[in-house]
Amino acid sequence: MSADPAPKRRKKRRKPLDSEQLEALALHYVGRYATSRSKLSRYLDRKIYERGWEGECGPDVPGIVERFAKAGYVDDSAYAAMRARDLAARGYGEGRLRQRLYADGIADDDSEEARAIAQANRAEAAIAFASRRRFGPFAVAPLEDQKAREKALSAMIRAGHSFEISKRILAMAPGDPISAETLCE
Repeated sequence: MSADPAPKRRKKRRKPLDSEQLEALALHYVGRYATSRSKLSRYLDRKIYERGWEGECGPDVPGIVERFAKAGYVDDSAYAAMRARDLAARGYGEGRLRQRLYADGIADDDSEEARAIAQANRAEAAIAFASRRRFGPFAVAPLEDQKAREKALSAMIRAGHSFEISKRILAMAPGDPISAETLCE
């Protein structure tokens, strides 16, 4: 005789949101995560969709986002610069940064500093990515196979690095000395 499976628990239906609760959710979110205006807006829209709305007038998501931006809780240019430093440290290039900022809803005006950071760190980011993936001077053995070289080049380009820098790194023999200055010449 088999035992009955455990009864499934029902999700407790939460009360619909009102303007005060929506503001509290927004404050909690910006207090916990670095975010952009667009991401905060999407978060609040999602919460309204999940829980519903019970306020007397419609939700003022753009108003909340604007108030938080004026108060300094949300700063798109600072967020973009932080994203640029983070991606460069992890070995991603300018192309990947552009994709990330577009997905995060950052306008071109707010991404100027971030693009400058990515441009200034392009060589160091490419070296970090090559080191992590063991390409070029960080490889155990040189890439003899044409398909393997193309695959490595594709990986570098997908990571947001330029074709020229990627090709220079992959042309280096394992163990060759590498520096950001020599790579950008």
